[in-house]
Amino acid sequence: MRWEEWLRPDVRRMEPYTPIVPFEVLSERLGRRPEEIVKLDANENPYGPSPLVRERLARYPFYHIYPDPQQEQLRSALADYVSVPADQILPGHGADELIDLICRVFLVPGDVVINAPPTFGMYEFDAALSMGRVVHVWRDTTFQVDVEGIRRAVEEVNARENGRVKLVFLTSPNNPDGGLLSPEALRTLLSLPVVVVVDEAYIEFAGQPSFAPWVLEHDNLIVLRTFSKWAGIAGLRLGYGIFPAWLMPHLWRFKQPYNVNVAATVAGLAALEDREYYAWTTAALVRERDRLYRELARFPFLHPYPSHANFVLCRVESADAQELTQWLNQQGILVRHFRKPRLENCIRVSAGKPTHTDALLDALRRYARERQTWPPTPSSVKEE
Repeated sequence: MRWEEWLRPDVRRMEPYTPIVPFEVLSERLGRRPEEIVKLDANENPYGPSPLVRERLARYPFYHIYPDPQQEQLRSALADYVSVPADQILPGHGADELIDLICRVFLVPGDVVINAPPTFGMYEFDAALSMGRVVHVWRDTTFQVDVEGIRRAVEEVNARENGRVKLVFLTSPNNPDGGLLSPEALRTLLSLPVVVVVDEAYIEFAGQPSFAPWVLEHDNLIVLRTFSKWAGIAGLRLGYGIFPAWLMPHLWRFKQPYNVNVAATVAGLAALEDREYYAWTTAALVRERDRLYRELARFPFLHPYPSHANFVLCRVESADAQELTQWLNQQGILVRHFRKPRLENCIRVSAGKPTHTDALLDALRRYARERQTWPPTPSSVKEE
């Protein structure tokens, strides 16, 4: 008996999502202590949780008790944070869980999801798990959403298949380039007969208002947010969604009852209380992002793209991005290398502390000198 044949055929064929490797594994692989590694590959907040978050986690007395399945305290605090009623907010075990939940609630086999790559890979991954069919509408060369292309795709699929497009996933700021979705583009997409999901994982770094209040005016809009980036608690897995009122009763019936653990709830509440600390760390990361963009542009073999998130995407020119990534790894500096379409020969660098930026720039200068491309000649310095 070949038990594997009992699996769904599409699951057997699925490509796995490629996650980031944690510190303890990297430490062993690289032969370096964790504190010697400059980790700029996963868009984490290097400042970590605030002192108040750490204190509340250390003092909390009820870890042996199941969490509140309704997350009433957290939803109330989030309502104040995003200016949306608490009864339209659903916390999740990271925003990833909510992406999966949305796909499972809406999709039946064969339903279509519109994806706008290059973008976050979980939309396609979770749609496939729910036996949805993904139609890609690629972004342009500057990573802007092709609004007209999405409209055509929805019309063409619906004309052939009697209304099978259900979801459109978009990210603002987009991962991996950091570009923003314009209000005009979103307004146009909301006029289509689809549910639009806007993932705002990086909105705290954007300098642009959230689309969360729009949910109150549009029954086909969902906005996702997370604590992983700005609040420095990626390891605790805490996200939340702002959903139209008509959808909330179905989500409450569908979700796992204890999906958000006690530690994540305690940390989230403390983070929302300690906004002064996080305003400082967010501003610090924005400064380092902008510094990264300016300094990386000085290297003749790097072409950085403007970003509104806590990272900078770079196209590697006249060099090999995989080789550069591996070389930096050996120096104890981790960046993200992409092998995906439209991201060929690209790396993404997370904003870190100033010392992290210093270490990266020093390493890049050594790399450039070894390849005789540093210092740059005046004609080779790209204009900002």
